Amino acid sequence: MGLLCEETQWKGRDALRITNGILELISLLEGGHLTCFRFIEPNGEPSYNVLWEAPWELRGLNEAWNNQASLQYGPLATGKFLAGYTGHALCLDYFGDPDPKQAVSGLGLHGEAAVRRWYVAGCDISTHLHCRLAVNLPIAHLRLERNIQIQERQSVIYVQEHLYNERDTETHCNWVQHVTFGSPFLSRNTATVLASATSGATSHLGYGGKSLLPVSHPFTWPFVQLGPGSNRADLRTPFARDGKGFLLGMALDPSREIEFLLAINWSLRLGVGYFFRRDSFPWMTVWEENCSRQEEPWKGTTRARGMEFGTVPLPRTAGETFPYESFSNAPTGLSIPAHEKRTAPYIMALFQVPKGMRAIEDVVLRGDTLSICAEGEILLSIPARDCEAFLS
Repeated sequence: MGLLCEETQWKGRDALRITNGILELISLLEGGHLTCFRFIEPNGEPSYNVLWEAPWELRGLNEAWNNQASLQYGPLATGKFLAGYTGHALCLDYFGDPDPKQAVSGLGLHGEAAVRRWYVAGCDISTHLHCRLAVNLPIAHLRLERNIQIQERQSVIYVQEHLYNERDTETHCNWVQHVTFGSPFLSRNTATVLASATSGATSHLGYGGKSLLPVSHPFTWPFVQLGPGSNRADLRTPFARDGKGFLLGMALDPSREIEFLLAINWSLRLGVGYFFRRDSFPWMTVWEENCSRQEEPWKGTTRARGMEFGTVPLPRTAGETFPYESFSNAPTGLSIPAHEKRTAPYIMALFQVPKGMRAIEDVVLRGDTLSICAEGEILLSIPARDCEAFLS
């Protein structure tokens, strides 16, 4: 099949498909969500999507919001985001609920980027494929360009996002990669989620009275103490208890320059990884919905695990009293001088898990290789041309 960039439809929505014949990445043009990341089987058929697919029908941005939409997706403040949310969303220029001024402007949950139409700014194919997507944020006076590169014969995607401040004054914002995994790739008995995290705290808001974890509770990754004694939750294991969920924020490892996020299905022998610079994204929000939310559009049947790396540890409403200073001195938020830009690169990788591999402890990027390690040994090497230089 070779290198290909083409406009397509995904579940009835305008999208862009990028492939090298080994894997494919699909991005919605409505909201910019990365909706599908998967291998392509030798017979040309796709395999498991490692990103979460919303179980509800996605709604177009141009459709007028009415009472029926609120009944289907919830009130406008949250429903507008949820109506198009699937897979990996971008939260920009804020993370969480809007402030009063933003709400008056018609914005809702998680900022402007996820509810704007993106456009294809260019696509070049030579020795590799280079595609450029962009979105204008007229209320925030920002513009984002997402450059996506894919090489031949590699299972790796290189993403570089440029955020431009179009104001005549400095601007302050948040920038969060809202990555979500779900079934059938992510499951309770066969999957593990890993991150290069250190410590954190659970949200002071709980989870609508159905939190699996205690409220405002400090922890050291990956365990959260559930109460007196030895009973504790292992955050690496998804969907431990039906009817429960949780929300927490944590700091990523300050001793690392490159942080990682991994999800592995041991039964499918399939894994996905994200790799990014700590000085771009020093925090991670983790949340889980496990059939607890009965309201629309969740309907008490949804299983999703969010592992969201960004410039802040928790969404705005959940972070107002969050004690992040107690476990990390990493800065929160982002400042961009007038008419300047900030750049954040990250790498996405798919990999087949060797049969002998039963645990993962670390990931090392060196030269042209992503190395997955345990007990000081390299268990899997993933070819990734210039990966170390790309994130340097």
